[in-house]
Amino acid sequence: GVVSQTLIKPSPGPMDNLHLKIYIYIYIISRRLGFSLICVNGVPKLMDLLDEPVPGVGTYEDFNTIDWVREKSKDRDRHREITSKSKESTWALVNSVCDAFSGWLLMLLIGLMSGALAGGIDISAHWMTDLKEGVCLNGFWFNHEHCCWTSNETTFQERDKCPQWKSWAELIIGATEGPFAYIMNYLMYVCWALLFSFLAVTLVRAFAPYACGSGIPEIKTILSGFIIRGYLGKWTLVIKTITLVLAVSSGLSLGKEGPLVHVACCCGNILCHLFTKYRKNEAKRREVLSAAAAVGVSVAFGAPIGGVLFSLEEVSYYFPLKTLWRSFFAALVAAFTLRSINPFGNSRLVLFYVEFHTPWHLLELIPFILLGIFGGIWGAFFIRANIAWCRRRKTTWLGHYPVLEVLVVTAVTAVVAFPNSYTRTSTSELISELFNDCGLLDSSKLCNYDNANVTKSSNELPDRPAGNDVYTAMWQLSLALVFKMLITVVTFGMKVPSGLFIPSMAVGAIAGRLLGIGMEQLAYYHHDWAIFRGWCSPGADCITPGLYAMVGAAACLGGVTRMTVSLVVIMFELTGGLEYIVPLMAAAMTSKWVADAIGREGIYEAHIRLNGYPFLEAKEEFSHKTLAMDVMRPRRSDLPLSVVTQDGMTVEDVETMITDTTYSGFPVVVSHESQRLVGFVLRRDLTISIDNARQRQDGIVSTSRVFFTEYTPPQPPNSPPPLKLRGIMDLSPFTVTDHTAMDIVVDIFRKLGLRQCLITHNGRLLGIITKKDILKHVAQIANRDPDSILFN
Repeated sequence: GVVSQTLIKPSPGPMDNLHLKIYIYIYIISRRLGFSLICVNGVPKLMDLLDEPVPGVGTYEDFNTIDWVREKSKDRDRHREITSKSKESTWALVNSVCDAFSGWLLMLLIGLMSGALAGGIDISAHWMTDLKEGVCLNGFWFNHEHCCWTSNETTFQERDKCPQWKSWAELIIGATEGPFAYIMNYLMYVCWALLFSFLAVTLVRAFAPYACGSGIPEIKTILSGFIIRGYLGKWTLVIKTITLVLAVSSGLSLGKEGPLVHVACCCGNILCHLFTKYRKNEAKRREVLSAAAAVGVSVAFGAPIGGVLFSLEEVSYYFPLKTLWRSFFAALVAAFTLRSINPFGNSRLVLFYVEFHTPWHLLELIPFILLGIFGGIWGAFFIRANIAWCRRRKTTWLGHYPVLEVLVVTAVTAVVAFPNSYTRTSTSELISELFNDCGLLDSSKLCNYDNANVTKSSNELPDRPAGNDVYTAMWQLSLALVFKMLITVVTFGMKVPSGLFIPSMAVGAIAGRLLGIGMEQLAYYHHDWAIFRGWCSPGADCITPGLYAMVGAAACLGGVTRMTVSLVVIMFELTGGLEYIVPLMAAAMTSKWVADAIGREGIYEAHIRLNGYPFLEAKEEFSHKTLAMDVMRPRRSDLPLSVVTQDGMTVEDVETMITDTTYSGFPVVVSHESQRLVGFVLRRDLTISIDNARQRQDGIVSTSRVFFTEYTPPQPPNSPPPLKLRGIMDLSPFTVTDHTAMDIVVDIFRKLGLRQCLITHNGRLLGIITKKDILKHVAQIANRDPDSILFN
């Protein structure tokens, strides 16, 4: 370096022959020694080849866990460099401002894209659901409701009947009533359902296998640092969007809310590639995906605040305050976009927005808590039954025929659902009807009360005796409840996009409405009982069955997912009533307590464990008294730990060790004898750096020495040039002593997101604990198969 800078001086004129020869000689020598000659302001300088960024170093392979500490350190260094450069020039200052603004711009784009896709999904699903029953003559693209909007021949009581809308029986055989018309409508309903589900499962299998299921268990795993290439890619987004419409329209017992979280995260991941700081940093990208998960719930329920809390409570692994603000902004933009599209035509963000006006009484907490107990029992039963069915699917012949399974379940669902009007309709419309507070002009069977003593000028309808249609509806709802409880168990987890929010809410809403009607009639006929006396006088509006349906829906959803705070806020945003927060809180907490008493895992954690994803659950408590030396590898019966010495190995030795092992990284020690720890190097970085050096650095052969030291000692004459790899080594790997308690080690892995932790004794390396070792140890303590933590 000194020679090059003294001999080659910057000159105002062209370089003469002597200087040119010296420049060429120095260039050749530097290439032989592994250095690069560059010019800075006209002065040549020598630079280590590995000081230049090597493509691929610092990246991760598929199905590997990211190094959170390294990623956050890289981002801090990048931010520090931009901040220091911003003081040097105006252009650097502009670049710094653009870098700071890029996160907000990305949130804006995610909100706009997710809101637009959610609006399209809602409109398409509504139209295709109605297509199973008939078609609009004014335009086949109109759904039933939109078709009859402009008709002048529609009455208020029969507002869904108009001459422009024709059922399939009316179109094919020209009859609207009678057994033949019923059979024709029945057959067309089943055929359309089978067609939609067949298209959905075929598209998923052919183009995007990752588009099936809910997506939330995998997103939780990805947000914890695991990498699943393609799970949030463009093909997954396109196929999931199309097949979600088809699956919901087929009438299967599933919802679109969970898959909408997956769709929003796909949008976030794709848009991250527009910005360098998110494209090149996996930890920063996961901050964006946390915000995208909030956007998904925001457009699914029209609940921006509930979406942010859902991301914080349920799916996110790392959620700094900055991400909280950006999640709120993105959820706001998405809700605004969906509101602008107005997919349901009611100026609301969801189909089942309701408003209740009757206050609740303290004694009603008893039935609300009973609904919470029912939701907890149902949630625990559902999780156990669904996991048993999914395990059977994975381990038997059933898993080899996913298309046949989807078609059989669709056929059973359609055949059983059609005769019952409450199962024939879409689940969202069913929930909307169950949440509804009956008025005088409601034409639903559930609102067919005896209105003989009600004056038309009444602002509030008093409790009234139920008519015959109400009792008929209660029988139909009871059958629908049993059917939904059973069919949802086998539907969730099939190879089509399937959410769980809406089916769970439907089960709870049916149970709540039945209990609400029972309480209403009890209060009407026995208003002199002690429990009703004083607050429920004759002619008063005491009980709101729709409120019971809403509380039941929250209880069952909480029992299945174990959500609490975010669930209450989502339900509160659905109703717009502050006074119903206490009943919702009571039901949600009761359902969680009851479900946790039966089984600790929610449905998403259970599916994570079933699939063997390397997810370290933050909610689990580690109470066993074991030490790091009990869990670390190698064990007493194992081979010695594979290590790299800082200056005693050749390129061939390193390549042989990489070939003979499957480890993701290797500790670097002073020597095999001393075992004093120097650092840690990743397998992928080693492989890429050696391949890069062979291509770019002259003379690197199998006998070249590999050095991880700061200074390279003098080499014997005629020896090949050495390979310096200190730049790819982690000089500060996380270490603990062999007597550290395992509960502390597990806490460190959770809070720092570590991939591995090295175990030392008096500074000497003893072994290593990886994230997979932690998961296997936790599984073994819980009497589960430790080899199930092997994601394939």
